[in-house]
Amino acid sequence: MWIDSHCHLNHERFEGEDPAVLLARAGEAGVSAMVNISCQITGDFPHVLETAEGFENVWCSIGTHPHDAGLAAEKAISQSELVRLARSSPKIVGIGESGLDYYYDNSPREDQQESFRKHIRACIETGLPLIVHSRDAEEDTMRIIREEGEGTALSGVMHCFSSGPKLAAEALDFGFYLSFSGIVTFKKAVELQTIAKNTPLERILVETDAPFLAPEPFRGKTNEPSYVRHTGRFLAALKGVSEEDMAAATTENFYRLFAKAA
Repeated sequence: MWIDSHCHLNHERFEGEDPAVLLARAGEAGVSAMVNISCQITGDFPHVLETAEGFENVWCSIGTHPHDAGLAAEKAISQSELVRLARSSPKIVGIGESGLDYYYDNSPREDQQESFRKHIRACIETGLPLIVHSRDAEEDTMRIIREEGEGTALSGVMHCFSSGPKLAAEALDFGFYLSFSGIVTFKKAVELQTIAKNTPLERILVETDAPFLAPEPFRGKTNEPSYVRHTGRFLAALKGVSEEDMAAATTENFYRLFAKAA
């Protein structure tokens, strides 16, 4: 069975779609569970949590996406409040997604970095893993992780990994996991495929990032948790292991990282 370690079931592109139907299709595809990801603590988080609490096999995160790090309401959430909220439900198994996005720069970089540090500190305080978004910000991403997390028990995952080999090596060296999305199945993603092939099996997670980035052969369509199997199957072939072994390994990795879900 597969686990979709990162999806957005409450995204507007799923508006009008019954989550129970999405979950039923996922189950038919061999997907046993998923993590519903928060992007705005003051925005989508209550709905993300409500969805998770409505289904036995759905967990969730709490966090501020770097795109939203500059919003006054998100900046007003203190570390202590983030910690309190993260501890408020057994369904909350991770903190994020948080990080840096210098590709879009939808929020000032200073705000992104301050938010990222707050999330890392909350992870250290709660013992929950960090869910990292990093785009065109490799150097600052690892610099901040090291500055805040060195010498602590900080754990985490580089979500939807699509960066280069330097960030992959540094994140793995720090003890983080790499989560691969449908991007790895794209024909032109040769460098990413090489990184995935070289990543130790015990440090790989799979995700959809639904409703975005549907894998081949569904590229261009609305992504959903049931499609995570296609990414997992591609990774299995890439690494020369069976689909069953890849599913078992990524599931074991998931529960090791997201220990609160175990």
